[in-house]
Amino acid sequence: MLYYVIVTLYVIVCALLILTILLQQGKGGDIANAFGGGSSQAVFGARSGATLLTRATSVLAALFVIGAITLTVWGQSGPGSVVGGIDAPPPAAAPVAAPAAPTPAAAPATPPSGNTTP
Repeated sequence: MLYYVIVTLYVIVCALLILTILLQQGKGGDIANAFGGGSSQAVFGARSGATLLTRATSVLAALFVIGAITLTVWGQSGPGSVVGGIDAPPPAAAPVAAPAAPTPAAAPATPPSGNTTP
């Protein structure tokens, strides 16, 4: 049960990490800067947004790595298989003999009546 809670939290951390990365403004000269669109800033302002998003990215990246290592180690022993407690079917008591293969029909001893000249 705890395994699935950790997996759910891990998926949430992954989604938040994707969002924080996509919210960050690129540091390079992208196409928006070429046409004057790079000067507009989002909700957080010029420098404070970069700091907040950078810290959020760092924290979420650390949680991502810790979660990946935790799930890997726990997955080695893991919650087990779904069919882990089911026994194998019992072996058959006696094998059933296969029916004998039919023999091919014997060829007639005399040639059929009709034109027998070579």
